[in-house]
Amino acid sequence: MKGIIGAIAGDIIGSCYEFNSIKHKEFPLFSKSSIFTDDTVMTLAIADWLIEDKTSKEVLIEKLKCYGQLYPNAGYGGMFKEWVESDNPSPYGSWANGSAMRVSPVAWVGQTLEEVQSLAKTSAEVTHNHPEAIKGALAVADAIYLARIDSSKEEIKKHIELRYNYNLSYSLEDIRPTYSFNVSCEGSVPEAIICFLKGENFEDTIRNAVSLGGDADTQAAIAGSIAAAFWEVPKEIHYKSIHRLDYTLLNILIDFENKFLY
Repeated sequence: MKGIIGAIAGDIIGSCYEFNSIKHKEFPLFSKSSIFTDDTVMTLAIADWLIEDKTSKEVLIEKLKCYGQLYPNAGYGGMFKEWVESDNPSPYGSWANGSAMRVSPVAWVGQTLEEVQSLAKTSAEVTHNHPEAIKGALAVADAIYLARIDSSKEEIKKHIELRYNYNLSYSLEDIRPTYSFNVSCEGSVPEAIICFLKGENFEDTIRNAVSLGGDADTQAAIAGSIAAAFWEVPKEIHYKSIHRLDYTLLNILIDFENKFLY
């Protein structure tokens, strides 16, 4: 299985380690405390927007607010919470990685790189309109789309480095010892992409992301969103992830897959 399940699985697996950082790759993928968080909720809000009307920014805002209110305790940042509750929501200049964690659906809908980039920019800027947040969303969407059309890792790396000026040449061993919780796009998106580039398969990518010891659920959601376009998500990971969604979120995932992936 490929698709936005990669972001969802990464989020759920990483949820146990968001505030319980580890610096190694030998950990159980799932436990009783593995849950979906804001990464999954907002990814599926973007998916629902694309299902209904990808041309409408008003529908996008409506979906983000609707799902934010439906799942008020999913783990949002304070400024996003205020935006969700506002009667007249306006972008608030955020540079955080919320734009990148939720962007994956656009890369499965856009038929060209240019369309993917346009949708990614729109998906980010209604809240996260800081240049670094838009850049992070674009970089992740580009990586997913390029993986989706069978680009090699080297081609993906070269494109992201040239277009977005991210340095993707570090090893995980370079990053891991001093890396800590970082919610900025600038301080998390390159690292998540490196986790994919250094991964041997989907599961290994997720283990790489969690092992950095940072914002584990978001780091793994971003890395997983790219990995799930390059490799198949293993059946067991897919099964255990979808069974942690409620019916509302699961039905959006199914509708999105039926409309855009099959």
